[in-house]
Amino acid sequence: MASIWRPAATFIAVSETTGHHPADWYPDPYGRFEVRYYDGQRWTEHVANGGAANLDPPGGQGHVPTVQRASHKIQRDVARAGLTPGQASGGGSLFTEPILVVNQKAKLIEVNNEYAIFDQHGTQIGAVRQVGQSAAKKVVRVLTSYDQFMTHKLQVVDMQGTVLLALTRPAKVMKSKVIVSDGQGCELGQIVQQNVFGKIRFALEAGGQALGSINAENWRAWDFNIKDHADVEVARITKTWEGLAKTMFTTADNYVVQIRRPLHEPLRSLVVASALSVDTALKQDSRGFG
Repeated sequence: MASIWRPAATFIAVSETTGHHPADWYPDPYGRFEVRYYDGQRWTEHVANGGAANLDPPGGQGHVPTVQRASHKIQRDVARAGLTPGQASGGGSLFTEPILVVNQKAKLIEVNNEYAIFDQHGTQIGAVRQVGQSAAKKVVRVLTSYDQFMTHKLQVVDMQGTVLLALTRPAKVMKSKVIVSDGQGCELGQIVQQNVFGKIRFALEAGGQALGSINAENWRAWDFNIKDHADVEVARITKTWEGLAKTMFTTADNYVVQIRRPLHEPLRSLVVASALSVDTALKQDSRGFG
């Protein structure tokens, strides 16, 4: 068997059980572990988190977090962000919709980060799920705030559970970094924190080149603008107010994302990744923001 986790070059759909794809480790299509071994013909029970091998029988539908939210509330969030639902049409997917509404699944205690992603009309088109957490790490999350310094891994999936993007925020002390990979595990680029105090700024980088930036518009880092390498705004992230009771007693956060124009890869994926991870992967350590 190959060594654990080597970036794969070929995508394998969850439903595929036969074929001629190379044997290798791939992002776990079921979302239960970080990676799962494909033997060239079928998914196996061999899985791993953080390089630690385990066994888990393949099968079942990949977990897709859902949030029950009425379409009129989604459209209300869009309006609160200063946008008009329907003013710009899209293609119905995470990479073709000009407006995305990201809703965190409300929980009294957050052990797994889960988000539902809607289009501007209120139809869920994808989700974000956390993978690779050990039982010990979940205990730490419940009892302490030290999880903000630990490694976090997320998968961005469509409604069939197919992995579209994999996001890794390595363990950190002061500044955060998010590594963005495609559904096959191949790195696309990175989101790198530039400062610790004041209005937080992140650089979007790929292959050693700067492609753009994410810029907090206030010191609490609630709203962000995203600019390309020419300092032109290409997207905007706006946090919407969910109400005092829900904000005080649950972990729920909601964001509206406006992508102003079609973008080329890898900038497009980095922008979408930024928008979908702004709370979990970027702003989770907001207790350290100045």
